[in-house]
Amino acid sequence: MAEWEPVIGLEIHAELATKSKVFCPCPVVWNAPPNTVTCPVCLGFPGVLPVLNEKAVDYTLKVALALNCHIHRQTLFERKNYYYPDLPKGYQISQKRLPLGYDGWLDMEVNGAVKRVRIADVHLEEDTGKSVHGEEAGDPTASLIDYNRSGVPLCEIITYPDMNSLEELETFMTDLRQLLLYLGVSEARMERGQLRFEASVSLRPKGSQQLGTRVEIKNLNSFRAVLGAVEAEIRRQTDILRKGGKVQQQTMLWNEAKKVTEPMRTKETAHDYRYFPEPDLVPVVVDEAWLHRLRAEMPELPRQRRERFVREYALEGQEARWLTATPVTADYFETAVKVCGDPKAIANWMMGDLQGLLNEAGKGWDECPIAPEHLGELVALMREGTISIRIAKEVLKEMFGTGKSARQIVAEKGLEQISDEEALRRIVEEIVAANPKAVQEFLGGNEKVLGFFVGQVMRATKGKANPQLTNQLVREVLTRCAIQQGA
Repeated sequence: MAEWEPVIGLEIHAELATKSKVFCPCPVVWNAPPNTVTCPVCLGFPGVLPVLNEKAVDYTLKVALALNCHIHRQTLFERKNYYYPDLPKGYQISQKRLPLGYDGWLDMEVNGAVKRVRIADVHLEEDTGKSVHGEEAGDPTASLIDYNRSGVPLCEIITYPDMNSLEELETFMTDLRQLLLYLGVSEARMERGQLRFEASVSLRPKGSQQLGTRVEIKNLNSFRAVLGAVEAEIRRQTDILRKGGKVQQQTMLWNEAKKVTEPMRTKETAHDYRYFPEPDLVPVVVDEAWLHRLRAEMPELPRQRRERFVREYALEGQEARWLTATPVTADYFETAVKVCGDPKAIANWMMGDLQGLLNEAGKGWDECPIAPEHLGELVALMREGTISIRIAKEVLKEMFGTGKSARQIVAEKGLEQISDEEALRRIVEEIVAANPKAVQEFLGGNEKVLGFFVGQVMRATKGKANPQLTNQLVREVLTRCAIQQGA
């Protein structure tokens, strides 16, 4: 790669989180039994008429606005003609000439610098059905088709070829998915096919501004697949160019098992699809009132929220990035902080112990059994001196397993921290009196013995002794012993 620079662009298909499909009233349901969520419209029966889902247009316009796009004030839908067995009409209703959004951009941070990726267009189209083959279909010789997905609204986002490394590619995909989640327009769950990618890759001599021959890689359903396929395609093209060959423009598929890209077909052009205006749908006029409403509904976006977390909560940049990775974690954090007023402590508990419990249970933050108010309550109990950090860790596990609040668990199990100085002093004096050998070691200059006595007090109180007060009292009692023996 010393002499070549990769040039990478993406086409992203995001299923929109509408309740119904884009041109018919069929509900959008994931994992329903095959061919049970269909109607004559999404099955392409002769004579049926599509009716546009306004919410799908809203969602696509929000994506376009968030990506700093210009908006076509009058847009239309077109027929994209090609035949796939999982596209029953024989054409797809999409947009080509007048997409809803165009000429936008997304800024991302890579290695401390801001990289801008330009957005060519953002448009709305319908998804196809899904084919399964071979063993997945239950028969090595069979192919089956499920039309449930046919007609699900898709927001397609097309970038310019502005990325030049795998690191930039991964950052862009991560930031874009995060943006979709914050907007609330897509669940973007890749394991459900709700976010899919097609990558375009070419190589050019380093320092050159001229683009090389572009190769497109289809059907990439995860970040890992995109990164693996693009890396393999860069290797393949590098090998061709080093040997003096020419890269052929074509469409490739990613072979996960072999870790190579393989030819699918020669690349079609827009002319091959024979786009023409969809005669059954009228043009859509996006007026200022519509855009004003959508702008008013826009949430605080990831970058702005991250910057606010650093400014308002005095967090480190990495802490703010972690906490704002999804709106779920960001909302959880802010709700918990309102209860206890200690953002640093909440961040530490979320990123440490609580994330560990979620990992062990195989759960995401949207499934967290501990309410954010209860985590805030746990931190408040520590700040009040009601429980120690050791007890707090035990309480957290109990909260995770039962869903109970911290105060309820502490009250039920009698876990309040012992902060009564006289009561704690008596316990310390008894332990010191019971360990004369350890006392002599301390008097001989072995300061480490302090830890032994503190541990004994914690054991005697089942971890409920106030740690700071315990340390203070142990030192006081041992110092008094030293004075008495010196006398």
